[in-house]
Amino acid sequence: MQTRFARLYGRRDLRVEDAPVASPGPGEVLLKMAAGGICGSDLHYYQDGGFGPVRVREPIIPGHEASGHVAALGAGVTGLSVGDLVAVNPSRPCGTCRFCREGLPIHCLDMQFMGSAMRLPHAQGMFRDWLTVPAFQCLPAGTLVGADEAACAEPLAVCLHAVARAGGLADKRVLVTGAGPIGVLAVAAARHAGATEIIATDLADAALDRAIAIGATQAINVGKEPGRLAAYERDKGYFDVAFECSAAEAALRNAIAAVRPRGTIVQVGVTGDITLPLNALVGKELQLVGTQRFDREFALAVDLIAARRIDVRPIISHSFPLEEAVAAFEQAGDRTRACKVQVTFLP
Repeated sequence: MQTRFARLYGRRDLRVEDAPVASPGPGEVLLKMAAGGICGSDLHYYQDGGFGPVRVREPIIPGHEASGHVAALGAGVTGLSVGDLVAVNPSRPCGTCRFCREGLPIHCLDMQFMGSAMRLPHAQGMFRDWLTVPAFQCLPAGTLVGADEAACAEPLAVCLHAVARAGGLADKRVLVTGAGPIGVLAVAAARHAGATEIIATDLADAALDRAIAIGATQAINVGKEPGRLAAYERDKGYFDVAFECSAAEAALRNAIAAVRPRGTIVQVGVTGDITLPLNALVGKELQLVGTQRFDREFALAVDLIAARRIDVRPIISHSFPLEEAVAAFEQAGDRTRACKVQVTFLP
């Protein structure tokens, strides 16, 4: 059996090709893929050939947020049935390195993360019609939601992990800077965690409209109305927690100014080197916390989406068939209109 897939050879060189697909072996399943979202890292691979020190050094199939239907079961697989809609966890830690043994699989020294160019050979991703994968990476998404929603489990898991890094959010006042797909889902995750006030900032009105739709109490276009955010900087700041999702130096500076003393800033967005106002960070005794990927949060994300306890539909803006993968990536680069752009596969 053949499968089509999208393979990236370099900057803006994405080709739809085909190759044989393996039958599922013991402990594996064959998936008929349904939907896959284009992440910011996928977009950086396509537009720039990588981000920071991570570069595309050999052809790679992108895609690490996807869903599909079980088409066949390998020997010994239980808990899944043919026809099940599943979200695919792209993370495969080794389980034996020192960080895995310490309970920190996110920092696995031999991590296989699908669709990632961090290691060589690159870990191939999920933008393909058919995929054979270990069964433990497949989590049933129930019958209430569609494949497009199930494919949002990975970015939601990222945001649930960011919320966990912040500590409890019950009755807290939260700032989210950057209302792209991760920022909007950070709003949803903060709302689920009990935040009472969530203000989202961005430069695009369409992005801010989605933040309101998913649970923000207020949205501020800092390009058009910079003074509105400045009002929250008075008396050493207003917010208890900020999630910085834009990776823009100006946004992080705004967060440092607007978070109250001993508050927490969770840095979600990634970029190159930037400068920081250390005096403000020290003087206000702020906690600046990093966050990346997820662990147990993936299963939680699938459960929340499957029951629509978090409704991810507001972030899904566009859908393209696999044969139009280039158009999908081009659309994903237009932040004035796009949020979560997805690639779909053969029915």
